[in-house]
Amino acid sequence: MLEIRGLAASIEDKPILKGIDITVPDGEIHAIMGPNGSGKSTLGYVLAGREEYEVTAGGVTFNGADLLAMEPEERAVAGIFLAFQAPIELPGVNNANFLRTALNAIRRARGEEELDAAQFLKTARAAAKTLAMKEDLLKRNVNVGFSGGEKKRNEVLQMAILKPRLAILDETDSGLDIDALRIVADGVNALRSPDFSALVITHHQRLLDLLVPNRVHVLAHGRIVRSGGPELALELEKSGYAAMVQEAA
Repeated sequence: MLEIRGLAASIEDKPILKGIDITVPDGEIHAIMGPNGSGKSTLGYVLAGREEYEVTAGGVTFNGADLLAMEPEERAVAGIFLAFQAPIELPGVNNANFLRTALNAIRRARGEEELDAAQFLKTARAAAKTLAMKEDLLKRNVNVGFSGGEKKRNEVLQMAILKPRLAILDETDSGLDIDALRIVADGVNALRSPDFSALVITHHQRLLDLLVPNRVHVLAHGRIVRSGGPELALELEKSGYAAMVQEAA
């Protein structure tokens, strides 16, 4: 699915990633944890193709293709999805129209038949119901006036509708109460299949208790300093990052 080798990246000539090596096989969920400022969000942005970040070394393959050679829209068509830590508001852009346009753009690029308004609304309403979202959120502008929890659920709704091959969740659990956290986790777990993988960036064991990742990677100072099974997250919950980061320095 995803293979990252020696990935280094910078922004405004400031090095952020300094040689990342991660392999995410088909059907697996991997968690990325680490102190603030360690490069976790940068990794997600680079994989999604944000232009501000310059890749200075290494490579990334996704389903055998050179991911870094693709434009952001090509990555979306290939199945890359990024859920933001702080979803932005889009005044004047209807939520349902936005989602339908995105879905049909992907379907068109793949040579699939586009959905008409009635077909899309049926799909969107069913997805919203599974996430305990009020149907009227589909009629509002994207994230405008949404609570923090509603914005995060809206991100998972997008994911449920677009059905990516690889979801990158950048602290989607941030600011969620226990009930909303479970709904978001259930939305991710509903997509689990041999054709779906995820990179979950998080600080919190609560989300990982619900997702049960295959692997956990600790990122610090732009590098992966340790990888392990789900028990590694429990160790971090107990002892924090400091000792592990100092040990790897």
